[in-house]
Amino acid sequence: MEKTLKKYFVIFTVPTIIAFAFAFVVPFVMGVYLSFCKFNTVKNAKWVGLENYIKMFEGKQGFLYSLGFTTLFTIVAILTINVFAFGIALLLTRKMKGTNLFRTVFFMPNLIGGIVLGYTWQQMINAVLLKYETTIVSNAKYGFWGLVLLMNWQMIGYMMIIYIAGLQNVPTELIEAAKIDGATSWQTLFKVTIPMVMPSITICMFLTLSNSFKLFDQNLALTAGAPMNKTRMLALNIYDTFYGKTSFEGVGQAKAVIFFLIVALIALVQLRATRSKEVQQ
Repeated sequence: MEKTLKKYFVIFTVPTIIAFAFAFVVPFVMGVYLSFCKFNTVKNAKWVGLENYIKMFEGKQGFLYSLGFTTLFTIVAILTINVFAFGIALLLTRKMKGTNLFRTVFFMPNLIGGIVLGYTWQQMINAVLLKYETTIVSNAKYGFWGLVLLMNWQMIGYMMIIYIAGLQNVPTELIEAAKIDGATSWQTLFKVTIPMVMPSITICMFLTLSNSFKLFDQNLALTAGAPMNKTRMLALNIYDTFYGKTSFEGVGQAKAVIFFLIVALIALVQLRATRSKEVQQ
Protein backbone atom coordinates (compact mmCIF):
# COMPACT_ATOMS: atom_id res chain seq x y z
CA MET A 1 0.00 0.00 0.00
CA GLU A 2 2.80 2.41 0.92
CA LYS A 3 4.66 1.63 -2.29
CA THR A 4 1.51 2.37 -4.30
CA LEU A 5 1.04 5.69 -2.51
CA LYS A 6 4.67 6.69 -3.10
CA LYS A 7 4.31 5.79 -6.76
CA TYR A 8 1.16 7.78 -7.46
CA PHE A 9 1.26 10.58 -4.88
CA VAL A 10 2.53 13.04 -7.53
CA ILE A 11 -0.70 12.61 -9.51
CA PHE A 12 -2.72 13.77 -6.52
CA THR A 13 -0.41 16.50 -5.24
CA VAL A 14 0.62 18.22 -8.49
CA PRO A 15 -2.82 19.85 -9.13
CA THR A 16 -2.82 21.26 -5.59
CA ILE A 17 0.77 22.49 -5.90
CA ILE A 18 -0.03 24.21 -9.22
CA ALA A 19 -3.13 25.84 -7.76
CA PHE A 20 -1.18 26.98 -4.69
CA ALA A 21 1.59 28.40 -6.89
CA PHE A 22 -0.80 30.42 -9.06
CA ALA A 23 -3.03 31.54 -6.18
CA PHE A 24 -0.34 32.37 -3.61
CA VAL A 25 3.33 32.01 -4.58
CA VAL A 26 3.23 33.92 -7.88
CA PRO A 27 1.09 36.84 -6.55
CA PHE A 28 3.27 37.03 -3.44
CA VAL A 29 6.51 37.23 -5.43
CA MET A 30 4.97 39.82 -7.76
CA GLY A 31 3.75 41.79 -4.75
CA VAL A 32 7.23 41.89 -3.24
CA TYR A 33 8.65 43.07 -6.58
CA LEU A 34 5.96 45.75 -6.97
CA SER A 35 6.75 47.07 -3.49
CA PHE A 36 10.00 48.36 -4.99
CA CYS A 37 8.23 49.97 -7.95
CA LYS A 38 6.09 52.97 -8.72
CA PHE A 39 3.04 51.90 -10.70
CA ASN A 40 -0.61 52.41 -11.52
CA THR A 41 -0.98 49.04 -13.20
CA VAL A 42 1.29 46.00 -13.23
CA LYS A 43 2.34 46.71 -16.82
CA ASN A 44 3.74 50.21 -16.18
CA ALA A 45 5.74 49.36 -13.03
CA LYS A 46 8.96 51.37 -12.72
CA TRP A 47 11.72 50.36 -10.31
CA VAL A 48 12.33 52.96 -7.56
CA GLY A 49 14.24 50.88 -5.03
CA LEU A 50 13.54 51.61 -1.35
CA GLU A 51 11.62 54.83 -2.04
CA ASN A 52 8.25 53.25 -1.18
CA TYR A 53 9.59 51.83 2.09
CA ILE A 54 10.94 55.24 3.08
CA LYS A 55 7.67 57.00 2.24
CA MET A 56 5.56 54.56 4.23
CA PHE A 57 7.12 55.73 7.50
CA GLU A 58 6.36 59.40 6.88
CA GLY A 59 4.03 60.92 9.45
CA LYS A 60 1.21 61.69 7.00
CA GLN A 61 0.99 58.00 6.08
CA GLY A 62 -0.06 57.14 9.63
CA PHE A 63 1.55 53.70 9.39
CA LEU A 64 3.27 53.77 12.78
CA TYR A 65 0.15 55.11 14.51
CA SER A 66 -1.96 52.35 12.92
CA LEU A 67 0.65 49.81 13.99
CA GLY A 68 0.47 51.02 17.60
CA PHE A 69 -3.34 51.07 17.58
CA THR A 70 -3.48 47.59 16.05
CA THR A 71 -0.97 46.22 18.56
CA LEU A 72 -2.90 47.59 21.54
CA PHE A 73 -6.18 46.28 20.15
CA THR A 74 -4.64 42.85 19.52
CA ILE A 75 -3.29 42.56 23.08
CA VAL A 76 -6.66 43.48 24.62
CA ALA A 77 -8.58 41.24 22.22
CA ILE A 78 -6.34 38.21 22.83
CA LEU A 79 -6.64 38.52 26.62
CA THR A 80 -10.39 39.13 26.76
CA ILE A 81 -11.38 36.57 24.12
CA ASN A 82 -9.31 33.74 25.55
CA VAL A 83 -10.21 34.41 29.19
CA PHE A 84 -13.95 34.54 28.48
CA ALA A 85 -13.84 31.61 26.04
CA PHE A 86 -11.92 29.43 28.49
CA GLY A 87 -14.23 30.39 31.36
CA ILE A 88 -17.35 29.54 29.35
CA ALA A 89 -15.75 26.28 28.20
CA LEU A 90 -15.12 25.30 31.83
CA LEU A 91 -18.77 25.90 32.66
CA LEU A 92 -20.07 23.99 29.64
CA THR A 93 -17.90 20.92 30.30
CA ARG A 94 -19.63 20.39 33.60
CA LYS A 95 -22.82 18.36 33.84
CA MET A 96 -25.42 21.01 33.02
CA LYS A 97 -28.74 20.85 31.22
CA GLY A 98 -28.87 22.50 27.81
CA THR A 99 -25.09 22.40 27.29
CA ASN A 100 -25.37 21.60 23.57
CA LEU A 101 -27.83 24.45 23.07
CA PHE A 102 -25.50 26.93 24.76
CA ARG A 103 -22.55 25.73 22.65
CA THR A 104 -24.54 26.28 19.46
CA VAL A 105 -25.77 29.73 20.51
CA PHE A 106 -22.29 30.92 21.51
CA PHE A 107 -20.77 29.62 18.26
CA MET A 108 -23.34 31.21 15.91
CA PRO A 109 -21.83 34.76 15.85
CA ASN A 110 -18.73 33.36 14.19
CA LEU A 111 -20.84 32.43 11.17
CA ILE A 112 -21.86 36.03 10.47
CA GLY A 113 -19.77 38.09 8.04
CA GLY A 114 -17.57 40.89 9.36
CA ILE A 115 -19.21 43.66 7.32
CA VAL A 116 -22.67 42.70 8.59
CA LEU A 117 -21.38 42.52 12.15
CA GLY A 118 -19.69 45.90 11.83
CA TYR A 119 -22.78 47.74 10.65
CA THR A 120 -25.03 45.90 13.12
CA TRP A 121 -22.86 46.75 16.11
CA GLN A 122 -22.43 50.31 14.87
CA GLN A 123 -26.20 50.77 15.01
CA MET A 124 -26.51 49.14 18.44
CA ILE A 125 -23.63 51.09 19.99
CA ASN A 126 -24.85 54.36 18.49
CA ALA A 127 -28.33 53.65 19.87
CA VAL A 128 -26.81 53.47 23.37
CA LEU A 129 -24.52 56.48 22.88
CA LEU A 130 -27.39 58.53 21.48
CA LYS A 131 -28.63 58.84 25.06
CA TYR A 132 -25.42 60.77 25.79
CA GLU A 133 -25.68 62.79 22.56
CA THR A 134 -22.61 61.23 20.96
CA THR A 135 -21.67 58.48 18.48
CA ILE A 136 -19.02 55.80 18.17
CA VAL A 137 -17.01 57.90 15.71
CA SER A 138 -16.95 61.01 17.87
CA ASN A 139 -14.24 59.65 20.16
CA ALA A 140 -11.42 57.20 19.43
CA LYS A 141 -12.00 55.47 22.79
CA TYR A 142 -15.54 54.55 21.77
CA GLY A 143 -14.24 53.14 18.50
CA PHE A 144 -11.49 51.14 20.21
CA TRP A 145 -13.76 49.49 22.75
CA GLY A 146 -16.45 49.02 20.12
CA LEU A 147 -13.95 47.01 18.06
CA VAL A 148 -12.94 45.00 21.13
CA LEU A 149 -16.58 44.27 21.97
CA LEU A 150 -17.36 43.24 18.39
CA MET A 151 -14.30 40.98 18.16
CA ASN A 152 -15.15 39.32 21.48
CA TRP A 153 -18.74 38.71 20.44
CA GLN A 154 -17.64 37.12 17.18
CA MET A 155 -14.66 35.04 18.36
CA ILE A 156 -15.49 33.83 21.88
CA GLY A 157 -17.82 31.06 20.68
CA TYR A 158 -15.28 29.74 18.18
CA MET A 159 -12.47 29.66 20.75
CA MET A 160 -14.86 28.13 23.28
CA ILE A 161 -15.39 25.08 21.04
CA ILE A 162 -11.63 24.52 20.80
CA TYR A 163 -11.21 24.85 24.56
CA ILE A 164 -14.07 22.42 25.17
CA ALA A 165 -12.34 19.84 22.95
CA GLY A 166 -9.13 20.31 24.96
CA LEU A 167 -10.86 20.12 28.35
CA GLN A 168 -12.68 16.92 27.41
CA ASN A 169 -9.32 15.27 26.71
CA VAL A 170 -7.92 15.99 30.17
CA PRO A 171 -7.64 12.62 31.94
CA THR A 172 -10.09 12.45 34.83
CA GLU A 173 -7.50 10.42 36.76
CA LEU A 174 -5.28 13.51 37.03
CA ILE A 175 -8.11 15.65 38.39
CA GLU A 176 -9.09 12.97 40.91
CA ALA A 177 -5.46 12.51 41.97
CA ALA A 178 -5.10 16.24 42.55
CA LYS A 179 -8.22 16.27 44.73
CA ILE A 180 -6.97 13.29 46.73
CA ASP A 181 -3.67 15.14 47.30
CA GLY A 182 -5.66 18.03 48.76
CA ALA A 183 -5.35 20.50 45.88
CA THR A 184 -7.89 23.31 45.84
CA SER A 185 -10.01 24.08 42.76
CA TRP A 186 -7.69 26.95 41.77
CA GLN A 187 -4.59 24.81 42.25
CA THR A 188 -6.13 22.05 40.13
CA LEU A 189 -7.00 24.58 37.44
CA PHE A 190 -3.55 26.19 37.20
CA LYS A 191 -1.37 23.16 37.96
CA VAL A 192 -3.28 20.42 36.14
CA THR A 193 -6.02 21.59 33.81
CA ILE A 194 -4.32 24.53 32.08
CA PRO A 195 -1.02 22.69 31.44
CA MET A 196 -2.97 19.80 29.92
CA VAL A 197 -4.93 22.06 27.54
CA MET A 198 -1.91 24.04 26.35
CA PRO A 199 -2.27 22.64 22.79
CA SER A 200 -5.75 24.21 22.67
CA ILE A 201 -4.38 27.43 24.13
CA THR A 202 -1.69 27.47 21.43
CA ILE A 203 -4.30 27.17 18.69
CA CYS A 204 -6.63 29.77 20.22
CA MET A 205 -3.81 32.23 20.82
CA PHE A 206 -2.64 31.86 17.22
CA LEU A 207 -6.14 32.33 15.79
CA THR A 208 -7.03 35.31 17.95
CA LEU A 209 -3.66 36.95 17.34
CA SER A 210 -3.74 36.57 13.56
CA ASN A 211 -7.42 37.50 13.22
CA SER A 212 -7.09 40.53 15.49
CA PHE A 213 -3.95 41.85 13.81
CA LYS A 214 -5.41 41.37 10.33
CA LEU A 215 -8.82 42.82 11.17
CA PHE A 216 -10.22 44.75 8.21
CA ASP A 217 -13.90 44.37 7.34
CA GLN A 218 -15.17 44.94 10.90
CA ASN A 219 -12.94 48.01 11.21
CA LEU A 220 -14.19 49.37 7.87
CA ALA A 221 -17.85 48.84 8.73
CA LEU A 222 -17.76 49.93 12.39
CA THR A 223 -15.69 53.13 12.29
CA ALA A 224 -13.90 53.31 8.89
CA GLY A 225 -10.99 54.76 10.88
CA ALA A 226 -12.94 57.72 12.23
CA PRO A 227 -12.44 60.10 13.89
CA MET A 228 -9.52 61.48 11.86
CA ASN A 229 -8.04 57.98 11.27
CA LYS A 230 -7.52 57.47 15.02
CA THR A 231 -9.23 54.05 14.88
CA ARG A 232 -7.71 52.97 11.57
CA MET A 233 -5.97 49.62 11.87
CA LEU A 234 -3.08 48.43 9.70
CA ALA A 235 -5.14 46.52 7.13
CA LEU A 236 -7.44 49.51 6.60
CA ASN A 237 -4.42 51.84 6.42
CA ILE A 238 -2.94 49.71 3.63
CA TYR A 239 -6.30 49.63 1.81
CA ASP A 240 -6.69 53.40 2.02
CA THR A 241 -3.14 53.94 0.75
CA PHE A 242 -3.42 51.52 -2.16
CA TYR A 243 -6.91 52.43 -3.36
CA GLY A 244 -7.40 55.90 -1.94
CA LYS A 245 -4.28 57.73 -3.10
CA THR A 246 -3.20 58.15 -6.72
CA SER A 247 0.38 57.06 -7.49
CA PHE A 248 0.73 55.57 -3.99
CA GLU A 249 0.07 51.98 -5.04
CA GLY A 250 3.75 51.11 -4.52
CA VAL A 251 3.68 52.56 -1.00
CA GLY A 252 0.57 50.53 -0.23
CA GLN A 253 2.28 47.41 -1.54
CA ALA A 254 5.36 48.12 0.59
CA LYS A 255 3.12 48.45 3.64
CA ALA A 256 1.52 45.11 2.77
CA VAL A 257 4.92 43.39 2.64
CA ILE A 258 5.95 44.82 6.02
CA PHE A 259 2.51 43.90 7.39
CA PHE A 260 3.00 40.29 6.27
CA LEU A 261 6.44 40.13 7.89
CA ILE A 262 5.14 41.56 11.18
CA VAL A 263 2.23 39.12 11.38
CA ALA A 264 4.43 36.16 10.43
CA LEU A 265 7.11 37.08 13.00
CA ILE A 266 4.63 37.62 15.84
CA ALA A 267 2.79 34.39 15.02
CA LEU A 268 6.03 32.38 14.99
CA VAL A 269 7.15 33.85 18.33
CA GLN A 270 3.75 33.14 19.87
CA LEU A 271 3.68 29.56 18.60
CA ARG A 272 7.19 28.91 19.90
CA ALA A 273 6.40 30.42 23.30
CA THR A 274 3.15 28.50 23.87
CA ARG A 275 4.37 25.20 22.43
CA SER A 276 7.31 25.22 24.82
CA LYS A 277 4.82 25.07 27.69
CA GLU A 278 2.83 22.14 26.32
CA VAL A 279 2.87 18.97 28.39
CA GLN A 280 4.32 15.97 26.56
CA GLN A 281 1.88 13.10 26.82
